Amino acid sequence: MATEYFDVLIIGAGLSGIGAACHLKKNSPDKTFAILEGRDAIGGTWDLFRYPGIRSDSDMFTLGYTFKPWTNRKGIADGADIRDYIREAAAEHQVVPHIRFGHKIRALNWDSQQALWTVEAQLHDGSRKELQCNYVISCTGYYSYDEGFTPDFAGRDDFTGDIIHPQFWPENYDYRGKKVVVIGSGATAVTLVPAMTDKAGHVTMLQRSPSYVVSVPQQDPMVALLRRLLPEKLAYHIIRGRNISITLGIYNFCKKFPAAARRLLQWGVKRSLPADFNMQHFTPKYAPWDERLCAVPEGDMFAAIKAGKASVVTDHIDRFVDKGILLKSGETLQADTIITATGLKVQMLGNMAVSVDGQPFVPNQSMSYRGVMFENLPNMAMIFGYTNSSWTLKADLISGWICRLLKHMDDKGVRQVTPRCNDTTIRRLPFINMQSGYIARVKDQIPKQGDARPWKLYQNYFLDMTLLKLASMDDPALEYSNPVVSHSEAREAV
Repeated sequence: MATEYFDVLIIGAGLSGIGAACHLKKNSPDKTFAILEGRDAIGGTWDLFRYPGIRSDSDMFTLGYTFKPWTNRKGIADGADIRDYIREAAAEHQVVPHIRFGHKIRALNWDSQQALWTVEAQLHDGSRKELQCNYVISCTGYYSYDEGFTPDFAGRDDFTGDIIHPQFWPENYDYRGKKVVVIGSGATAVTLVPAMTDKAGHVTMLQRSPSYVVSVPQQDPMVALLRRLLPEKLAYHIIRGRNISITLGIYNFCKKFPAAARRLLQWGVKRSLPADFNMQHFTPKYAPWDERLCAVPEGDMFAAIKAGKASVVTDHIDRFVDKGILLKSGETLQADTIITATGLKVQMLGNMAVSVDGQPFVPNQSMSYRGVMFENLPNMAMIFGYTNSSWTLKADLISGWICRLLKHMDDKGVRQVTPRCNDTTIRRLPFINMQSGYIARVKDQIPKQGDARPWKLYQNYFLDMTLLKLASMDDPALEYSNPVVSHSEAREAV
């Protein structure tokens, strides 16, 4: 039986994968493609996570696609709303028939003599299937869907209640009247705490160290006004541009004036909490935006604390005990349910084994080219969004750049392109300049970036928009070539 061949294979049917497919349909209509999805649903993160209150921590006018206006009234959207939005985009752009569900990618091997990727997928029944293509777009995100990160807590087996990781929330879990302890201080924890106070007896956020938390509006009066005055699409792009500018301005302010930013952020928290509240629980040791800010829509977590339904404890865990958690201070937190909102297990390229002519590709030995391709890795792109803004802003730019590249290759009559760094003065730096624990744990496993173009990553949408939309495709760092075997011969071999 002949192996199926596609011009492009997209790996992952989440926010990035569906977006990439929509861009291909519009800008590269002559390309054959398929989307390979390991699970049985569209949506990625927004289908996987089902814990109470699951929501975006970015506004949907920037997390939404550039080609599909967000029409919901809420700026900070629930997980179900985002999932529906992604599904609508897939249906509207007719990419659903291109999705192959139940195809978990295990390995990719590039054959330079044929300019051909062979992609090995594992199906649900355990069998293996091979597909081939000329170009791969990895839209696998940055974390493992199979396991979250949970520290090895002493005494875990002694606890008589339920222990849940938010990534694997039990369907219809009943927490009515229960004492709940949420371990963590990141976006997931500050979402769970207020969301669970609707039914729980009390919810405690137990953190080892505080994070910066900022209240954001759920609905924006300017949005309603512009929607009344302007066509939906025009209003969407005006709001989108404004929100990008505000987010970038806040980020730059925090990086340039960290002391002032710290005071401003803490002032916002203090005015939302009781006068006698211990602000040490919201006083991080690091500077703003050394880690991602946590958004609290309409200050819901602060409201839960003021109402006495939730509390915050800053301490270290000694061990789990039968009825809760013993802290290093000697205090015991009583709990019926412990939720380990302790982070994700970061992995690059979906933990797929990637090789070039039989030689393994090692990500941390390669630099990222324009945040899209990898040094010495032919015909493969990875969609990786912003860490200081909405993921989709960068994803849209990358997808557009890939379509430009594919057209340029056709115009040149070449079938392979490989980023090469011949500049020995380029310094290799961490791919992600953040101190978050989930990043620090894998800093030696992820790719690098350079300290100069085109190897340097910019957390700046407007600069990236210029560079990715206008930069010449005849960049000296891009090596174009044709294989020994012609395209027709390669297709016949398939």
